[in-house]
Amino acid sequence: MAEPVVIWGAGAIGGTIGAFLRRAGHEVLFVDVVPEHVAAIREGRLHIEGPVADFMTGGPAVLPQDVRGRHRLVILAVKAHHTEAATRALAPHLAEDGAVVSCQNGLNELTIAEIVGRERTIGAFVNFYADYLAPGHLAYAKRGAVVVGELDGARTPRLEALHALLREFDEDAVLSGNVFGYLWGKAGYGAILKASALTNDTIADFIAAPERQLLIRRLVQEILAVAAAEGVTPLGFDGFDPIAFLRRDEAAIAACMQRMETFNRGSAKPRSGIWRDLAIRKRQTDVAAQLAPVRAAARRHGLATPIADALVRLIGEIERGERAIGPEAADALARVAAQH
Repeated sequence: MAEPVVIWGAGAIGGTIGAFLRRAGHEVLFVDVVPEHVAAIREGRLHIEGPVADFMTGGPAVLPQDVRGRHRLVILAVKAHHTEAATRALAPHLAEDGAVVSCQNGLNELTIAEIVGRERTIGAFVNFYADYLAPGHLAYAKRGAVVVGELDGARTPRLEALHALLREFDEDAVLSGNVFGYLWGKAGYGAILKASALTNDTIADFIAAPERQLLIRRLVQEILAVAAAEGVTPLGFDGFDPIAFLRRDEAAIAACMQRMETFNRGSAKPRSGIWRDLAIRKRQTDVAAQLAPVRAAARRHGLATPIADALVRLIGEIERGERAIGPEAADALARVAAQH
C-alpha cells in the first residue's frame, strides 16, 4: 500500500487539498480535532462545493490522539495560533527523513522548524479561497496562488515530488527558490484582509472604499518595511504588487488596488476567513498569531508597527465582545494610520 499523505488540520485549506489528492487516487490520512468532521470524512461524506469544483469523497480520518506510526509527509493546515500545539502533537509521528509542509496563513515555518528542525520543514504559500461550512462540508470559492519551496531556496528531489503532488490539486502550483518572498508578500496582502474583517464590507468593497485608501497603503507599507529589514524581497501574486507599495509608487499602487478589487469581486467568497471567525463562528481568530513574527522581527530591527499593533488590539476587542464589527472599528485603525 502507498504511504499516505497526512493532512493535519482538515478544514478549509487542508480538507480541500486532501480531497483533491484523494480524488486523484492518492492515499490520504485526514487528521482533525472535530469528531463530527472526522466521522463525515471517514464515511465518505466530505463534500467540496463551489464554482471551482463540486464532488464528494472521503477516506481514513482520525483525531490527533488516534494517529499511529510515523509518516514522511505531513501537510499542516491548522490556524496559525494552533501551530505550536499541532506541531508538537505530530512530531512523534514524523519520520526522521520526513517533512512538515506549512499550508497555512502566516510565517508558521519558523515555529515548525524550531520544533522538528529546519531540515524537516518545507515552506508553502497558499492563496486560494475556501471555507469550512459544517462537518464534512467545505466551500472552494476561488483558485489562488499555490507555491512550495525549501527554506534555504534549494531545489531538492523531495521538493520536486511535493510540487508534482500539489499540481494535482492546482495545475499552476509553483516551485520557488524564494518561498519567504511569497510569505512576506502575503503578510502585506493579508493585512488588508485582516483590516477588512473589522467591518462587514466585502473585501472588494473595502479595497475600493475611498476612505480606506490611506489606511491600506500605510498598513501594507508598514508590514513590508519589516520584510525589507529582514533582507527579503517580497513577491507578488494574484494581482498584488508589493514592490509598488515599497517604492511608494502611487500610480502602480492604484493599478494594484484595482487588480485586487477585480480579483476579489470575482470570488464566491466575498469576505475573509477572519471575518467569518468573528461574525459567524464567534471564535478567536489567528490575527495576533499571524502578525506575531512580523512584529517580533520589527522589534529586532528597531522598527515600530503602530498600525499592526492597533489592528491586533481592535480584533482582540471584537473577539472579547468589547467592540462591534463595523465602520467605526476600521475608522479607529484609520486614525492610527493617519498619524504615521
